[in-house]
Amino acid sequence: MTPTAWADLPNAKHIDRILADLKKNPDRWYATRNAASDAARDDAWYAALLALIAYDDCAYLLDEKPEHVQILALLGNQVAILLYPACIALQKEYQI
Repeated sequence: MTPTAWADLPNAKHIDRILADLKKNPDRWYATRNAASDAARDDAWYAALLALIAYDDCAYLLDEKPEHVQILALLGNQVAILLYPACIALQKEYQI
């Protein structure tokens, strides 16, 4: 497996996870745009990747329930605002 340009970042495995899911389920990711705030509405996946690159300690939010991340976003947590749509999309990854 070829190392990626971001392989040395703390959130590399989460970035890879989002990119793989985006490739597998693009419609689901574009549907999450409506759940995002104005800051992340255009491209939910892109906003999530940027948050993971900029904030080393934010990956735990991807494992939270979307409603918990939504509460943080409503309270003004900028990282939660950016990752909320990703939480929705990734939660659907585990639903049957």
